[in-house]
Amino acid sequence: MKVVTILGTRPEAIKLAPVINELKRTPGTETVIVSTGQHRELLEQMLVLFEIAPDVDLAVMNPRQRLSHLTADLMLGLGESLAALRPDWVLVQGDTSTTLCGALAAFYESVPVAHVEAGLRSGDELAPFPEEVNRKLVACLTTLHLCPTPGSAANLLSEAVPGDRVVVTGNTGIDALLWAVERARSVKPPVSRHRPRRILLTVHRRENHGEGLEQVCEAVQRLARRPDTEIVFPVHRNPDVRDVVLPRLAGLDGVHLCEPLDYLALVSVLDSCDLVLTDSGGLQEEAPTLGKPVLVLRETTERPEAVDMGVARLVGTDPDAIVDGAEALLDDPDAYAAMAHAENPFGDGQASRRIVELLVGQRELSAVA
Repeated sequence: MKVVTILGTRPEAIKLAPVINELKRTPGTETVIVSTGQHRELLEQMLVLFEIAPDVDLAVMNPRQRLSHLTADLMLGLGESLAALRPDWVLVQGDTSTTLCGALAAFYESVPVAHVEAGLRSGDELAPFPEEVNRKLVACLTTLHLCPTPGSAANLLSEAVPGDRVVVTGNTGIDALLWAVERARSVKPPVSRHRPRRILLTVHRRENHGEGLEQVCEAVQRLARRPDTEIVFPVHRNPDVRDVVLPRLAGLDGVHLCEPLDYLALVSVLDSCDLVLTDSGGLQEEAPTLGKPVLVLRETTERPEAVDMGVARLVGTDPDAIVDGAEALLDDPDAYAAMAHAENPFGDGQASRRIVELLVGQRELSAVA
């Protein structure tokens, strides 16, 4: 069984690495890795960490490229690669342009698609943009939907996806996190601590560019006035983020701006922080495993399970809501304890094993047929 795994961004590498390594350990399975290079520098950090060497590298990344140009380059490169490789399965993850184009190129080449982290929905086609539409389109092209939670499976069933093609596996990001946190605790912390309380902040989504990001910076300025609190902010390399953040926060006492952290360094900071402010989907999944409350810098989320469990809360980008939410957690031990219980609805660390067993099972069913 030849499985082509397509990845191009840092989150895809994190969440597909455990599956790739599980496939490599599985007898009778050939694993081919196609990297689109959609996020070149961030992706390469992950590939080195997980000791993954792409067999095909499309190198599509260009500065400030439009989504239409990126999509055209992805379709051309992925179509030619799959035509040459002729796999039995194409494996994609999440909701990026790489994911959408990988699934569509596989469909054009009549190759079945297995979609890792299938079924996430925010209910708003513009938030996140373009990811919400990407994942809905991928669902139309997918043969085997590998869902992280019962809620994501229910989303697909409500869209009339056949039930025998929908399986709850858990989230492979938790597999990667459990592997990484053990290693992160054995190395020197990447960011020195200067104040007793620490907030980890990440923000990068397109719907927060502009005014939303400006409001987040205002909240950070106010929180940094607390003498007991520091904010660690790895700044995304997108110029639309940096052009807003750097003029407002660079050199501000209590704010540690840094380049994007490699995965182990980010896990180390997550492990050491008191709470998380983020619009990242991955951190919404990872933080609850380590008992870190999450304030989500969005009005809606495709990961409502953490909100329903009480370990995450939507605050949007309003500065008052962010500051009030953060200070309630920093100053009220009962409020903090209510959100800091280490529970995670997203997985138990065994998702990759389940996914590979499903793919092998599909192969065996085909052989019998």
